[in-house]
Amino acid sequence: MEQMDQIQKQLIEEVADLHTMPEGAYNIRANGKSAARNTTANIDIVSKTDKSGIDIKIKDGTKNESVHIPVVLSESGIKETVYNDFYVGEDCDVTIVAGCGIHNCGTQDSQHDGVHRFFVGKNSKLRYVEKHYGEGDGRAKRILNPVTEVYQEEGSYVDMEMVQIKGVDSTVRTTKAELKARATLVVHERLMTHGEQTATSVYEVQLNGEDSSTDVISRSVAKDSSEQIFEASIVGNNKCSGHAECDAIIMDKAHVVAVPKLDAKNVDAALIHEAAIGKIAGEQLIKLMSLGLTEAEAEEQIINGFLK
Repeated sequence: MEQMDQIQKQLIEEVADLHTMPEGAYNIRANGKSAARNTTANIDIVSKTDKSGIDIKIKDGTKNESVHIPVVLSESGIKETVYNDFYVGEDCDVTIVAGCGIHNCGTQDSQHDGVHRFFVGKNSKLRYVEKHYGEGDGRAKRILNPVTEVYQEEGSYVDMEMVQIKGVDSTVRTTKAELKARATLVVHERLMTHGEQTATSVYEVQLNGEDSSTDVISRSVAKDSSEQIFEASIVGNNKCSGHAECDAIIMDKAHVVAVPKLDAKNVDAALIHEAAIGKIAGEQLIKLMSLGLTEAEAEEQIINGFLK
């Protein structure tokens, strides 16, 4: 962190909540290059030799350890695709914090496309946090297109928090998962767009094993003339349970689309989808304004509470 400039440090704080170097394993990437790295006795990080990216290998039985792998772009015009593979052993309980922050005050678009694959061992528990953030007053765009693939072995549990609240002009977020017996995947997405921004979120979960389950929940706010598309596909190939939910607040001249797909290929597959898109309720605004808030302040309070 000492070798990073103030803009890069601020981006790291936004996407990874880091003010100093984290404890445990980490790999920090800045402007297309590795800026800092640390491994532990149980977690190894190795650079790929055939393409840009890293392999993170977590030993069987690793508990209460974390890996931080934030990416920051502070130079205009950088476009990169990075491939990161995570190998989580059996009987683990670990946290992985990723995310990308882009500061672009130039005239050339900046783009980071991260392809993450997770191989989660039997009876392991993984919490994954991914935050995206953009800033800068340049005319060029800040573009993020993450691809996430999750392969879960029997009895594993994966909890994913996917957050994008500010400053990303264009994003296509693609998440695919395959679950074996008794595996569980929980996803919480929080998303806000404004201006002319566009955001597409695509989730596809294959429930292959008996008693596998998933819960995919998206909460989003679309302001100004921005556009959001949410697609959730859950395929039940065995006795399983799946639930997808999209709740969106639409404001101004924004456009929001929710596309559900439930595919039951087994008589004991129980699949549910819920979607709600609407404006902020007038009575909510009136109640907060009666307490002394302006209309804009009341809207901000409601949005903040909704996206928590």
